[in-house]
Amino acid sequence: MQMGLFDKRYTTMKKFPFNWSLKEAIFTKDKGKVFSCFACGGGSSMGYKLAGYDVIGCNEIDPKLVDLYKANLNPKFAFVEGIQTFKLRSDLPEELYNLDILDGSPPCSTFSITGSREKAWGVEKKFREGQVKQVLDTLFFDFIDLAFELRPKVVIAENVKGILMGKAKAYTEKIHKEFALAGYHSRHFLLDASKMGVPQRRERVFFIAIRDDFDKALLYNLDLSFNEPIIPYSAIRRDEGTGDVSPQPSTITLWGMCDAGRSLDTVHPKGYFFNNYRLSKDKVVFAITGKHKNLMDSDVCRVLFKEELLAAGSFPTDYDFGTQKPNYVIGMSVPPVMMANVADEIYKQIISKLC
Repeated sequence: MQMGLFDKRYTTMKKFPFNWSLKEAIFTKDKGKVFSCFACGGGSSMGYKLAGYDVIGCNEIDPKLVDLYKANLNPKFAFVEGIQTFKLRSDLPEELYNLDILDGSPPCSTFSITGSREKAWGVEKKFREGQVKQVLDTLFFDFIDLAFELRPKVVIAENVKGILMGKAKAYTEKIHKEFALAGYHSRHFLLDASKMGVPQRRERVFFIAIRDDFDKALLYNLDLSFNEPIIPYSAIRRDEGTGDVSPQPSTITLWGMCDAGRSLDTVHPKGYFFNNYRLSKDKVVFAITGKHKNLMDSDVCRVLFKEELLAAGSFPTDYDFGTQKPNYVIGMSVPPVMMANVADEIYKQIISKLC
């Protein structure tokens, strides 16, 4: 495949194509107002904008990521602080009250099936230099406290699949209880981005809540079934591209030891390469992570080009990463096209029917 081209069979047939640009996108802003918490680089916000919402601002603890958000999305409001203090503010703009959607992706590494899980629960942690320490597994409840204060019509919160597994199920149950105490009916859905027009197999849990003065049948009848054909790696693969594509030195040693689509953990005696994959051209790309160069080409000893990462994450081709690494920002973000599909259905099935 020539440099600069993606398989047109997959770039033109979707309602929200993965190959898009901020410059050329038309954001109608006619579906309602959204405010995003734990906004990172704006993955979910770009999804809402694609679906026609007016995203008026964000809250994010990392100043470097807020700078990215501002550079790419130009929000009206941008609050750089932890949600623990943000939820207590008495000077929030009137526009943040009675929103159509309050959005959030509470940090979820403590629930990830590839993370520390129970060992990290209740422990103060920070993601990276410049951030303050936080107890990550309680941030979801701070987010619900904010919903109680702002009283949005709908709350959407995204998290990892691991929150539904093992002892973490108790957190899921508590989340629903806290939503009820805050005055919301809630449900959760396990969704896969690869079934939503995203060239990446990324399973995420979406908690959807509506204020309890609205008809709860709208929520309980909500259908978030997506069955788009998968977009294989071959559709986004390039022969040339940009970015640092050198694999970790130890990965080179293992290069010939694993078949396409097989985790390197199965051939490494100490398991250091769990969640690192050599891709298969006829299968969808595995989930991009923020920490490692975990996805490697099927034929050439390299990790993905920047252009391939953008496509797999459904990030706009002209997104300005500044000094940040694309794999970090994309790996930490909700794929915009994934959120666009969810937000589109929420509008059609719930928001458009609210009195």
